[in-house]
Amino acid sequence: MADIIEMAREIGRQLQKDELYLKLELARQQSEEDEELQNAIGEFNLKRMAINNEASKADRSDEKMQQLNAEMRHAYAIIMSNENMIAYNEAKAEFDVVVNRVLAIINQSAQGADPETADYTQSSCSGSCETCGGCGA
Repeated sequence: MADIIEMAREIGRQLQKDELYLKLELARQQSEEDEELQNAIGEFNLKRMAINNEASKADRSDEKMQQLNAEMRHAYAIIMSNENMIAYNEAKAEFDVVVNRVLAIINQSAQGADPETADYTQSSCSGSCETCGGCGA
């Protein structure tokens, strides 16, 4: 069993050396250093908290809820149109394909599939998790 655990750790080390992982880490760093993006994320979080506060009130205002929802959607649109967020999302999607393949091979092999042919069948991803049930992210 110790050998299998060490092999898993080696897979982890190799994943962190992969060019897609390095690309993801660079995109993450650039996103974290992007003051405009971080401000937009902060604004989004404040709007979400305001919505939760308003929703928990006994005498909540539907008009106020609609206004806050519109403001939150606007903040989200700003976040998602930011070039660093776009680059991060693209890098994450690329890296997730590799991770999903590794996990699929391990899971299928654990269920008796031939490790030489076990693999992950990539479905087309629109990037929106709201319309998807495929990757489990």
